[in-house]
Amino acid sequence: MQNKTHFTIDRWITRITGIFAGIILLILIGWGILSLYQGMKYEQTNDAQIQEYINPIISRAGGFITKVNFQENQYLKKGDTLLVIDNRESTLQQEQAEAALLNSRSQLAVLESNVNSLKTASLVNKSQIKAASAKLLKQQQDYNRYTKLYEVESATKQQLETNKANLDVAAADYQIALDSYKTSLAKVNDTEAQQNVVRADIKKFQALLQRNRLDLSYTVIQAPYNCRIGKRSIEKGQMIEPGQILGYLVNKEAGKWVIANYKETQVNNMYIGEMARIDADAFPGEKFAGRIISLSPATGSSFSLLPPDNSTGNYVKIVQRIPVRIELEGTPTDNAGLEAGMNVTVTLDKDK
Repeated sequence: MQNKTHFTIDRWITRITGIFAGIILLILIGWGILSLYQGMKYEQTNDAQIQEYINPIISRAGGFITKVNFQENQYLKKGDTLLVIDNRESTLQQEQAEAALLNSRSQLAVLESNVNSLKTASLVNKSQIKAASAKLLKQQQDYNRYTKLYEVESATKQQLETNKANLDVAAADYQIALDSYKTSLAKVNDTEAQQNVVRADIKKFQALLQRNRLDLSYTVIQAPYNCRIGKRSIEKGQMIEPGQILGYLVNKEAGKWVIANYKETQVNNMYIGEMARIDADAFPGEKFAGRIISLSPATGSSFSLLPPDNSTGNYVKIVQRIPVRIELEGTPTDNAGLEAGMNVTVTLDKDK
């Protein structure tokens, strides 16, 4: 009786084991057929990630941070102030440049007034030249006349000498008038040259003022586009240097795309504009659509920091990957849950 019971149990165990083995075999056969069908109909890869433009926040000015207006993972709009740097030194430099510019403009105004005065004086000297020339001509005529009278003994030697002295004085006055006129013209030229120097200083101080205003604007860092801030690593009162990276912004205006790294044996029939199905690991069962917009001109290893050199003698053939860029279809709301770095599976239809 006991042996019969054991025989019945063994028979049921054998039967159940056979059923389970058959079910597993059928599952394996079905999985194999499905995999074979998918391999024949689709090109698929799970070596793919969501990508967005991620740019660093870089300070162009140094100093102590006086205000931080963002938190980690916060959404920001274009023009929002991210942080403010102590701007007292920049403000003082700007005021110094403004004062220097004002001083140069005042000097230019004074020189312009001097030029006008010197030009007026040169006109007076020019008039004096005419008067001296007329006087010299009269004295020359008087001297010539008394010379002839002296020759015929109609004038005394004293009168001739007096006219000769008057002629010499008139000639000297004429020369003085000429020299004064030349001197006044030289002064005008010198003052105009000084004007050019001051004008150059004005341009220099204008450029310096613009630079100081630019430096002052660098003390306020704003969001360059609609974005989302990443990790915050700065605090109020912290000292930063020009060129220092203060955080990272995820650009929400440029859109999202997928970089799918297909094997080189899979890209033969791919073309720009081909539709793709995208499955995100973060959203099982939810489908996303995309479109191929470009294929990389080289394999990923060719763009690496140290590309492999196959001529060294240790060559091992490895299937290379070609990055394929796929733009997500739909509105930003449709793809709102997809974030940069998420793993996805990309499927392309071979028949299309």
